[in-house]
Amino acid sequence: MSLPKLSSYSGWVVDHVLPNMQENPPPSETSTSPRSTSALGQPSFVPKSPVRDPAFSPASSATPDGTKDKYESQHTEPMVLQSSQGIKVEGCIRMYELLHRMKGAEGLRQWQEEQERQARALSEMASEQLKRFDERKELKHHKEFQDLREVMEKSSREALGQQEKLKAEHHHRAKILNLKLREAEQQRLKHVERERLRKEEGQIRLRNLYALQEEVLHLSQQLDAADQRRDLPRVDLSAFRTRGNQLCGLISGIIRATSENGFPTAEEQAVAERALQEMRDLLVNLQQEIARACEDRRRQDEEEAQVKRQESQVQQGPEVRKEPPASRQGPGGKLNEDLQVKVQDSTMQWYQQLQEASSQCVLAFEGLSNSKDSQAKKIKMDLQKAATIPVSQISTIAGSKLKEIFDKIHSLLSGKPVQSGGRSVSVTLNPQGLDFVQYKLAEKFVKQGEEEVASHHEAAFPIAVVASGIWELHPRVGDLILAHLHKKCPYSVPFYPAFKEGMALEDYQRMLGYKVMDCRAEQQDSFLKRMSGMIRLYAAIIQLRWPYGNRQEIHPHGLNHGWRWLAQILNMEPLSDVTATLLFDFLEVCGNALMKQYQVQFWKMILLIKEDYFPRIEAITSSGQMGSFIRLKQFLEKCLQRKEIPVPKGFLTSSFWRS
Repeated sequence: MSLPKLSSYSGWVVDHVLPNMQENPPPSETSTSPRSTSALGQPSFVPKSPVRDPAFSPASSATPDGTKDKYESQHTEPMVLQSSQGIKVEGCIRMYELLHRMKGAEGLRQWQEEQERQARALSEMASEQLKRFDERKELKHHKEFQDLREVMEKSSREALGQQEKLKAEHHHRAKILNLKLREAEQQRLKHVERERLRKEEGQIRLRNLYALQEEVLHLSQQLDAADQRRDLPRVDLSAFRTRGNQLCGLISGIIRATSENGFPTAEEQAVAERALQEMRDLLVNLQQEIARACEDRRRQDEEEAQVKRQESQVQQGPEVRKEPPASRQGPGGKLNEDLQVKVQDSTMQWYQQLQEASSQCVLAFEGLSNSKDSQAKKIKMDLQKAATIPVSQISTIAGSKLKEIFDKIHSLLSGKPVQSGGRSVSVTLNPQGLDFVQYKLAEKFVKQGEEEVASHHEAAFPIAVVASGIWELHPRVGDLILAHLHKKCPYSVPFYPAFKEGMALEDYQRMLGYKVMDCRAEQQDSFLKRMSGMIRLYAAIIQLRWPYGNRQEIHPHGLNHGWRWLAQILNMEPLSDVTATLLFDFLEVCGNALMKQYQVQFWKMILLIKEDYFPRIEAITSSGQMGSFIRLKQFLEKCLQRKEIPVPKGFLTSSFWRS
């Protein structure tokens, strides 16, 4: 066995353990060893001083010069000498070292386990914290989303509330506005009613004023007739005539002021009534004066006759003076033969038959016209558009397009479906459809004459040629055209409606063809323009035929009706401003065709107009209405000079149909 060697803890043992052991030697060797062993095994034996640094160990106690520590060298001998005790100490040391090592390993293991446990705990805690963080984050997101949704719902509720509030305010304002509108409408209706009553009263006063003027003029004529008596040479009646003229001028001034201001006032009517009463009194005084003068003249004549009888009792009897009856003479010494005022009976019957046919046609489609059903209303509107729109499309530059318009109208009247407004329309959609279309079509043709031809005279010919062609194929449409024409322009019959007692002035003006709006008739220029347009259309219809029709058939309303109209208008008393205008328009449009048809007879008619009818027109025409008379006179004089009636402007020629 090799010699035992001291460990690095030997120095510590020598310093601490051995001195204690020497001072208290164990009683026996056997007892020491177990006690020391047990003491070494106790934790209290572990030195409380820090473990000696390994630098103090024998192995490291050597100095750099290889010398040994004095302390070690001093104890080497005894340690070697005490080998058994050293072995025990060495064993204790080793056991201590082993115990310390085991204890350190156990502590290290426990520390490692603790560290691992702490690491796991920290990891679990971190994982849990991460989970909690995610949960809080998700909770925050949910909360933010919930808050956002609540904000949006709140804003939506606020918006809905604001909308409801605005709607309520709108309804309230609309209600207030409706109330105001109703009040305004009621005020307007009251104002209109007051205005209507005022106008009715004004019309009544105006009619009374006209009646007063007529009576005053009649009384004035009686004054003039009395003043012109030559059998009362010594009676001066000029004062009566002068005052009568003054009263006539007064009433004429009131009427002129009324025409400028609208309707006469009650004061003006009272003034006119006083003037009329004064005129009556004036006439009564005049008649009394004339009666006194006649009585004086009669007594004077009787006295003179008595004297003469006494002077010439033997020579001769009294002479009886007989005055030849005075014959009514007109201007130039010619007898004044009166013309007709009323239309011929046959013509009047024809006029009434056409109006009755028109009324029956209206009754025939009354169910469609007054229907409340939406489908029937739609059919009525489609049929009206299909009938009127093609007529509105007729123009002077239509050319070949005129045939398309004619074919479309003819197809509609024949029951075939036509396209109108993007939809297919047919008169077979309703049992009353054909009557409705025929009436509206005739009405539209006359309205085109009233509006389009009145503004553009050349438009009369293309409209008339289509109307003539439709008239030829559908005679009922032609009768309705005449009925509408006669109703809107009675002078196309010719027919001069008479004023009947008890008739309202507005109704009489409508019978004459005037448009009456708000109890006031239209201006004379507008009235003459419309009448001119309708007469021009009528004059064009009677001379034109549809070029694509059957040429072998006669015209359904040809030139013979134009000759009849011209003859009847010349057999009637002329109307101021109206007769001259209509004669000029008729002859300018239809004169060339009548000249070619009737030749010499036509020129006789023209000479009759110039020589006999012109003086009659001129006699009733005032100075402010001479324009139409001068235009007619110049036109006929130029035609007589050239011995030809010119072709009217816009007349349809063969080039028109090729365009």
